[in-house]
Amino acid sequence: MAISGNPVTMAREIGDGFNPLTPATLKRFMPADLKVINNSLRQVLRDARAETPSPGDNEAVRKKNLRIQRLNQAILILANYCRQHRISV
Repeated sequence: MAISGNPVTMAREIGDGFNPLTPATLKRFMPADLKVINNSLRQVLRDARAETPSPGDNEAVRKKNLRIQRLNQAILILANYCRQHRISV
């Protein structure tokens, strides 16, 4: 099944916690789609790391770190799924 919508938007939703990425959700994607999702997740992760909240804004720092954590976890889940199914990404 092809990716519905923009993959970068999907990666942002994963980072914001609206759309969880699990091995069960990855089953419906083809290997080419998994490569696109991987690239999108890494792009959004770079953008999240580049954000610089003000030093006194603890809530913004917490949200940034939580978004980075979710994106790293999604990339790890995707890499493990691809390794188990022998898909190169």
